[in-house]
Amino acid sequence: MTENSPWQPPAGPPPPPPGGPGSRPTPAPGANQPLYGERLPAGHASAGQTPGWQPPPKPGLIPLRPLGFGTLLGASFQVLRRNPRPTFGIALLLNGIVTLLLVGVIGGVAAFAFGRVGSATQESADEVTAGAVGAVVLASLIPLALSVLVGAVLQGIISLEVSRATIGEKLTTRGLWRLARGRIGALIGWSAIVTGAVIVAIVVLALLITLIVSFGGTAGVVIGVILGVLAALGAVVLWFWLATRLSLIPSVLMLERLTLRAAIARSWSLTTGYFWKTLGTQLLVNVIVQTAAQVVSFPVSMVLGIGTALLSPNGELGEDVWLLVVSYLITTIIALVFGAIATVTVSAVTALIYIDIRMRKEGLDLELMRFVEARQTGEAGAGNPYLPAGAAVASAPRTPSGDQPAGAPNDSPWA
Repeated sequence: MTENSPWQPPAGPPPPPPGGPGSRPTPAPGANQPLYGERLPAGHASAGQTPGWQPPPKPGLIPLRPLGFGTLLGASFQVLRRNPRPTFGIALLLNGIVTLLLVGVIGGVAAFAFGRVGSATQESADEVTAGAVGAVVLASLIPLALSVLVGAVLQGIISLEVSRATIGEKLTTRGLWRLARGRIGALIGWSAIVTGAVIVAIVVLALLITLIVSFGGTAGVVIGVILGVLAALGAVVLWFWLATRLSLIPSVLMLERLTLRAAIARSWSLTTGYFWKTLGTQLLVNVIVQTAAQVVSFPVSMVLGIGTALLSPNGELGEDVWLLVVSYLITTIIALVFGAIATVTVSAVTALIYIDIRMRKEGLDLELMRFVEARQTGEAGAGNPYLPAGAAVASAPRTPSGDQPAGAPNDSPWA
């Protein structure tokens, strides 16, 4: 240093950044923000708030993460409250049609068959009575088959509603039917297989027991009774097992748009390792809904019964037969309402179980998050996020009315 040069302080450490010692610059909002499931980089502004992970988003019905038991139960009932018109309305309409057919078919066949019993001679009374009972039993199989069909169709439609509610969308009745277009046939085919298998099993077992009782004498009667009891118990166990393992088929048919054979294998594969969780959740929702229905219907039935007894203490209604009609109508309406609620909630919880299992096994939550982000940024041609990896099909651009243009593929209704 020369004598005339100005004095300079010795070099020291650089001044600390704003915010105090040890603080790091805060990145601009939205810059380099990781997706859910990605580890935060060193020095990220959120690293001190949530060590290593960003909290999962909730764009709609459920948070995009594997679901706990309480979330499954709560969300299944929120589906009905969140969008009641298309869910509860469709369920009430279809269940009402089945009830009307049940009353009309069984009532008409019973009136005709037992009318013949009243006009039969004494010699042919036993044969005519047996034929009347058989006709009523066969007629009751028609509404039973329709109820299975309606249940499968409703589960598929509710699966579509749950899948869209998960990403924050709310569909109309017309929108649900548009998304279900082309897949109702697969649901009908599945319900036909279930109905046919149940009817064949019942007929074969009944014929076997009848033959044993008819030709076995006293021992045959004992063996027939024991076989019937064991078969009934075994059928209950087998039904719960198969129904649980195959309960995701409607959701797979509607969301992954697979063939029926592939959907059966897919449901079996997904429920492997989650059998008891699937069965327990579905049973608990059924118990909750049925208990609520009994709590409401029991006082109504008791009041109607007491009123009928007070008006007709001798049991001869005469001109007061309208009391029976009113009582039956009120009971039927209550059964229809709670039947529709039960159908929606059980179908919703099954769809939520399907989504939860895929989140745990396949990382579906990350695919849904990418879909939501692509939609928010205006990215065109976002494919169906529920398709398995490697099978995604991009949606064709839609017209302003929401319909696909001519020649566009109709197997991916996601926009």
